[in-house]
Amino acid sequence: MRQKKKVAILTSHPIQHQAPLFQKLARHPEIDLIVYFCWDFGFYKESYDPEMGRKLKWDIPLTSGYRYKFLKNFSSKPSSEFWGQINPSIIAELVKNKYDALIVFGWNSFANWLGFLTAFLIKTPVFLRGENPLNQEVFKNQVKTKIKKTFLALLFKRISAFLYIGEENRKFYRHYNLPASRLFFCPYADDNERYISEAEKLKSQKLRFKKELGIAPEKVVILFVGKLIDRKRPLDLIRTYERINNQDTALVIVGDGALRSELEDYAKSCDLKNICFVGFKNLTELPKYYALADILVLPSGVGETWGLVVNIAMCFKMPIIVSDMVGCGPDLVKNDLNGYIFPVGNIDRLFQCLDDLVKNPAKRMAFGEKSFEIIQDYSYEKNIDGILKALKLFTAI
Repeated sequence: MRQKKKVAILTSHPIQHQAPLFQKLARHPEIDLIVYFCWDFGFYKESYDPEMGRKLKWDIPLTSGYRYKFLKNFSSKPSSEFWGQINPSIIAELVKNKYDALIVFGWNSFANWLGFLTAFLIKTPVFLRGENPLNQEVFKNQVKTKIKKTFLALLFKRISAFLYIGEENRKFYRHYNLPASRLFFCPYADDNERYISEAEKLKSQKLRFKKELGIAPEKVVILFVGKLIDRKRPLDLIRTYERINNQDTALVIVGDGALRSELEDYAKSCDLKNICFVGFKNLTELPKYYALADILVLPSGVGETWGLVVNIAMCFKMPIIVSDMVGCGPDLVKNDLNGYIFPVGNIDRLFQCLDDLVKNPAKRMAFGEKSFEIIQDYSYEKNIDGILKALKLFTAI
């Protein structure tokens, strides 16, 4: 019987879309997994999310089905920032357990760099999973970008494998002259099985969900899901909805954040009809909003490194409209096949895309079916395939 490979994952905190992946990895017959968390955000108690301006705690278990350990965090202000995760005990964990591979999620914390350096010293292969899309690098501070590039070039020389999440992320690594032989496709995925099951279960309740929000049965529902913050550019969508200005549509905004009052005031001042701000919805509440919707729009700008709401909407067979800054666009949105990609901030083009789908129910249905087809390749199974390929190459599994 083949001996299992001991694999450790170092990541920030329990995250809803990572937990099912960890569960599947833990069940794999060739992998002995442990996950190290650097921060207990939203786990033991409600935690404050500054972008949403509220406390939250996820309503599904995020640490069941796999071994995990919370590393003591010595940061005075635990957060997702670099100095928000100071966890020196990762050093002893890696030295004591002698893992066959360490998978590190990103490089934006002090704890991750402790993990890198320790693994390099004890000759543990390191697999890196980052999110950076190449097309967003040009918009960043050029001085900081040059400094970052220097440090990352040194880091990347020591990394064994790079688990890229999509096309723009692959281009980012190639920009650092990394050979294709060290790049392994591990797509940014959500729990397709769960959401496809929810879509099937809820499709007969679409009219009931509309009625609960006061939306007439015949209206085409446009959906936005995300934090109401500048990076997500929700006002672009509301201004576009204002231009549509007919009785055939409704707009549902799911999420909370610093811009909520401003957006609600704008909608009220423009006397926009059939626009629903439903606020933050936890994980078990979200599926009903995808089930009642007909089109998903994500108009985000720089900082939207992927956009998992797109994955979920595709499980619900929805056409997709995203800006060209949304990281998942090149992978998940095929122009005029399952949706449209428009230049970020270009309200005219967003209006054209949205108006086309609103007026063409047959196209919406065809696009939705294509979305469902595309999302099958962005799954946890593909993640595991990529990790196994890297393990076979660098640890002789």
